[in-house]
Order: sequence, then structure tokens, then C-alpha cells
Amino acid sequence: MSILFVLILLSLLVAVLFLMAFFWAIRSGQYDDDYTPAMRILFDNDKEPAETDKS
Repeated sequence: MSILFVLILLSLLVAVLFLMAFFWAIRSGQYDDDYTPAMRILFDNDKEPAETDKS
């Protein structure tokens, strides 16, 4: 029965660590630009063909 309390406390500790990491990511600006990544898939990045000499 005591192992159950240890596991619950350990899982709560891990959850708090993930929550702190999430808030750190928000405060450091990781989620600021949410428009550009969605639009990036619409742009073509095809390379232009190199011009050849026709002599």
C-alpha cells in the first residue's frame, strides 16, 4: 500500500515538472509565431532551372 503513495507522489512530481516546462516554453516565446508555419506549406520552393548557353 505504501508503494501506491510513492508512485502517486512521483507521478505528481513528473506532472509538475512538465507543467513548469510548458510555462517556460510559453514565456520564452516558443508559441509566438502561429501563422507562418501554417502558411509555409503553401509556398513552392522549386529551384529555377539554370540558364544554358546556346552557342
